[in-house]
Amino acid sequence: MNIPNALTLLRIFFVPVLVALLVQEKMHVRLGPWSLSNELVALGVFLVAAFTDLLDGYLARRWNQITTVGMLLDPIADKLLISASLIALVQVHRVPGWMAVLIIGREFAVSGLRSIAAAEGYMIAAGELGKSKMVAQVAAISLVLLSVDFPVYETAARACLWGAMAFALASAAQYFGRFWRKVDEGVKARRRIELLQLEGERRKTAMRVTAEPEKNRR
Repeated sequence: MNIPNALTLLRIFFVPVLVALLVQEKMHVRLGPWSLSNELVALGVFLVAAFTDLLDGYLARRWNQITTVGMLLDPIADKLLISASLIALVQVHRVPGWMAVLIIGREFAVSGLRSIAAAEGYMIAAGELGKSKMVAQVAAISLVLLSVDFPVYETAARACLWGAMAFALASAAQYFGRFWRKVDEGVKARRRIELLQLEGERRKTAMRVTAEPEKNRR
């Protein structure tokens, strides 16, 4: 356990708090002279959780604390945060269901590809499109939450949702291409090894067959 991994776990613990705030009936939280709706409080929680995603990666690289646990937990925490937020926003009719299905489906598909690649001994790291996708999703969800109390942001929120979906599909295509190349290279390498082993067995068999008549003549 180290600080980057603790931040990743903290992001996971933020998820149920965020969902509870989003599906809650209209309520207001008093902070001194200000009265904040549950959507604005949820926006604050979401932004803090998203910030931990940037912070844990930065600290892990700076302090050389990149661990296997962190590499496994970080994408899971991201997917939980985004998926839970989208599902809750669909529940309160702020995000179209089909958009949430496409974005969340992409997350599960990529997780499946990475799991298969890991079983084959390969690690598929996040690419630039994957990082841009996360930024677009955070921006879209933040604007959707903001637009609940400030309708002027509804157009920008809708545009960001479309952008997030486009980045999600593009990065999924990139992951699939990289996965296919990795697995294809692995399959070809195994076949070459198998062919070399078969060739070695065939030569040994041929040598035994050649040696037996000579032995009989003696």
